[in-house]
Amino acid sequence: MSMLKVSNINVYYGPIHAIKNVSFEVSEGEIICLIGANGAGKTTVLNTVSGLLASRTGSITFMDQNLMKIPAHQIVTLGIAHVPEGRHVFTRMTVKENLEMGGYSVSKDEIEDLMKGVYSHFPRLRERENQIAGTLSGGEQQMLAMGRALMSKPRLLMLDEPSMGLSPILVGEIFSIIKELHQQGTTILLVEQNARMALSVADRGYVLETGRIVLSAPADELLHNDMVKKAYLGG
Repeated sequence: MSMLKVSNINVYYGPIHAIKNVSFEVSEGEIICLIGANGAGKTTVLNTVSGLLASRTGSITFMDQNLMKIPAHQIVTLGIAHVPEGRHVFTRMTVKENLEMGGYSVSKDEIEDLMKGVYSHFPRLRERENQIAGTLSGGEQQMLAMGRALMSKPRLLMLDEPSMGLSPILVGEIFSIIKELHQQGTTILLVEQNARMALSVADRGYVLETGRIVLSAPADELLHNDMVKKAYLGG
């Protein structure tokens, strides 16, 4: 069964046609990745699903609910959490306060247990619980952004470029956590320029070029596809 179904969306920035007739599905329990070059439209797709941008056509359904006319803050309460490109933590708040903000849509009784769950995935955040978020390293801010998203108890976690600007060691750590979250039942829609890492954890993938999906296949097939290897995997 499709948890998320995106059908024939077209998104514009003024006169620029950024997303062109894009359709894809995410089934419950999957990791789906969107790969493509800078400017291909990956971030725009996630922003449209989360209600930050509007499509002129088509439909977006999540658990059989039409998202097209639902405000972004209500989409979170339906079970979709979006970790944006660039992290965007609340830099003047502490780690704990950031996490509490992430749990605004859940009951107060659940906050403590959810925070314990976040700290089990990200022990470093527990150590820095009272530290101002703006003083964290880039990797720690990525962990905090992911942890804040998990505080809303998402059924679908959308991650936009989680490896951006991180050292290879931290990239490996972030992707290990992504696999761990998946094994615990979280469905994940992953946008990632590091195509090899994305495909190594994904079940299926879609390749975006200039706003269109040009290829879709199981992740293993994409890893061995000549076009994908040449364009995105360094040969």
